[in-house]
Parts: sequence; structure tokens; C-alpha cells
Amino acid sequence: MKQIEGYVFLRNVRFHAFHGVMPQEGRVGGDFVIDLRVGYPLEKALESDEVDDTLNYASLYALVEHEMHQPSKLLEHVAGRIAKAIEKDFPKVSSIDLTLTKKNPPMGADCDGAGVEVHFKK
Repeated sequence: MKQIEGYVFLRNVRFHAFHGVMPQEGRVGGDFVIDLRVGYPLEKALESDEVDDTLNYASLYALVEHEMHQPSKLLEHVAGRIAKAIEKDFPKVSSIDLTLTKKNPPMGADCDGAGVEVHFKK
């Protein structure tokens, strides 16, 4: 059997960060959740059992954490920064699927969250 695609993912990663256009969001921050799926050639790792042959999800998390701690007005901007950083640090990446959810957005709605979902493909 031949492997067609492979992905490394982070699911439901929670952060407290300072993103938003409202002044109080910059002062007190809010809670965010990220789901991230990154296409990566996993053929070597399937055989070698060596971390150097895969996309280390701890390294991926550290990159996302760094970008989440840089305040932005727009979630789109945060998502774009994360995608650019992934592509720069991990050039073998073939695709990025990212969902960034703001929990309790200040809009008066009774909802689990609001946010953006972006897809990038080489």
C-alpha cells in the first residue's frame, strides 16, 4: 500500500490572548481555541521511527504559541502569521488547515465562539 497524504495536527489548543478590535480585548484578553492540520511527507517517519523524519508537533505548538502571544486586531491576521511562520520554518509542508475560534466574542450572541477558518495549499 502506498501512502498518499500525511498530516500532523493540533486539536483544541487553548490560549488566553489579546486579539480583537474592542479596547477591553486589548486590556483583559480573551480565550481562543486553535485546530491545526498540516500536510507533511511522513513516508520516512513511517519506516524510521525517528522524530527528525517528521514534523514535530511540539515544535509546531511552540510556533503557534509564539504567534498567539503577538496581539492583533483581526483573527485573519493571526491566522496568516501562523501560516507564514509554519511555511518558513517547515518548508516541506504541503498544506495548512487552520481554525481559530474566539470564545465568548463581544457581540451579544449566545454562541460557543466565532472565528476564521483558512486553508493553504502549495
